[in-house]
Amino acid sequence: MKCPYCGYEESRVIDSRPTDEGERIRRRRECLRCQKRFTTYEMVENLPIMVIKKDKSREPFNRDKVLNGMLRACEKRPVSLETLEHIVNEIEASIQNSLDREVTSEKIGSMVMDRLKEVDEVAYVRFASVYRQFKDINTFMEELNKLLVENK
Repeated sequence: MKCPYCGYEESRVIDSRPTDEGERIRRRRECLRCQKRFTTYEMVENLPIMVIKKDKSREPFNRDKVLNGMLRACEKRPVSLETLEHIVNEIEASIQNSLDREVTSEKIGSMVMDRLKEVDEVAYVRFASVYRQFKDINTFMEELNKLLVENK
């Protein structure tokens, strides 16, 4: 790490502590040449994930879009915001941990549905009705029947 005062490239770490709930590390350093102290921050570099939408356009992954979709599906349901944020964190981590830098919106939707199914079946059906764009009552009933068969 280069000293901001004299430009010397060697320093020693005096103190390290996590910040931002463990997302970053704050380090106090001392330059080995001029003995002045300075602070650096270290964090994991996340490569941007691109989402391929149904119309083949691409946009950066936006966790707020995923959370807002789940919030709408869980409206007036006994599902806490904390639970939904945990689900979004799991989905984002899963995507980050995959080697792919591009993911389809269909895959993200499927991941959301899988997790909503475990949390609240009504929210799952609500999300599925928008995500799968049910055309009529028959396709809606098919999804409900699948859910009933899985619960037996």
